[in-house]
Amino acid sequence: MSEPGTYDAVVVGSGPNGLAAAVELARNGQRVAVLEGRSTIGGGTRSAEITLPGFVHDLGSAIHPLGYASPFFRSLPLEEHGLEWIHPDAPLAHPLDGGEAAVLERSIGATAAGLGPDAAAYHRMMEPLSADAGRIANFFVGKPSVLRHPLALASAGKTSLLEDAESLAESVFEGEKAKGLFAGNAAHSFLRLDRPPSAMFGLMLGALGHAFGWPFPKGGSQSLADALASYLSSLGGEIYTDALVRTVDDVPRTRAVLFDVAPLRLLDIAGEHFTEGYRTGLKRYRYGPGIFKVDFALDGPIPWEAEGCSRAGTVHLGGTLEEVEAGESAVSRGEHPERPFILLAQQSLFDTTRAPEGKHTVWAYCHVPNGSTFDMTERIEAQIERFAPGFRDLILAKKVAGTSDLERWNPNLIGGDINGGYMDLKQLFARPMARPNPYSTPAAGLYLCSSSTPPGGGVHGMCGYLAARVALRYLA
Repeated sequence: MSEPGTYDAVVVGSGPNGLAAAVELARNGQRVAVLEGRSTIGGGTRSAEITLPGFVHDLGSAIHPLGYASPFFRSLPLEEHGLEWIHPDAPLAHPLDGGEAAVLERSIGATAAGLGPDAAAYHRMMEPLSADAGRIANFFVGKPSVLRHPLALASAGKTSLLEDAESLAESVFEGEKAKGLFAGNAAHSFLRLDRPPSAMFGLMLGALGHAFGWPFPKGGSQSLADALASYLSSLGGEIYTDALVRTVDDVPRTRAVLFDVAPLRLLDIAGEHFTEGYRTGLKRYRYGPGIFKVDFALDGPIPWEAEGCSRAGTVHLGGTLEEVEAGESAVSRGEHPERPFILLAQQSLFDTTRAPEGKHTVWAYCHVPNGSTFDMTERIEAQIERFAPGFRDLILAKKVAGTSDLERWNPNLIGGDINGGYMDLKQLFARPMARPNPYSTPAAGLYLCSSSTPPGGGVHGMCGYLAARVALRYLA
């Protein structure tokens, strides 16, 4: 590929937000280049054979309810560029001891029917939210506003920004199934479940599951990045890999630069161009817990005790609400829970391109303190074995990644934080700091478009899209 030339805008980083920014700029007539420091594009949406030949694993993100619901991605012809979404039979399962599981079905009624004494309560809580799911997606994966937040629009969620998941679950539900199901969704926040706005995450992910499902790209998350790149190329955009940007001087001549990087990386690259106050704000930005990830190649499907788990693309392993809350609280104190909450994806049950015939892949991680060096492999395997006796006997190979491994793989995962920063009430809105325009910087023509800007973590491309809209006003 030839050397970069002169551009209207250059995007540094080819994660989903960087590619989204480049697409939005290109489809508005700007000449755009994307510079990726690694040899492959995608950032957190990359896939590769990292255990055994023929076993395709998602290196970062795996399941994409926000990606499928994203108003920006849904406006693009990505299916024409190779993207195919796969919907598991059920979006999610949450097993409990004794061979039972709560299953989040696409149907609210079918989900409620499996929750015993909480059937009516679950239906009352989720029906108005799911009916409003289009607006929830449009607002949540848009520019957040305290007054116009999506869950403030739904009658069941008017106070959810100020609620914690533990209190909400205890006040609404009686049984362990419904409480556990809600706790697992809320734990995606990386927050303690007795802290707001953890309840918001539980409500939002449940509503998206009913309205949109929790699908994933056929062939691996890399397919989403490849589709965005293909569409960008059709618009005349250019992508350069192995093009590491260490300073602004490494960027070719351009009128605007958009950085799909963490605040610490932005400081390294462009700090000398910023005011002291902005540099201080970037330094003070808080990162959340990290993750410890294990990818497994299996000789067969996971032998779940609860049948419902075999129908789900995603399985939350944490047991009861009390157990999940205890585990997340331990992480917040800098500890490593004996029984961690695990997010597990089993894409190969529904996507035969992921593994050789009869074999399977499993993607699993748990939360750990930021920068943790503790090996959680044994605890993750024990937690899976707890709900699927015989799991260990199926392991053909595995690939382990701690927080330092993840940060080496993707320098934006500071201390293993995959959310682009802590997402408490303050940093849910003030990302990377309180500013009228969070995407601009004090340096004219330099912008931040990563998940460290609103609306935050998740594969939805909206951070990139919104930053691009700001840059387009500058470029006009």
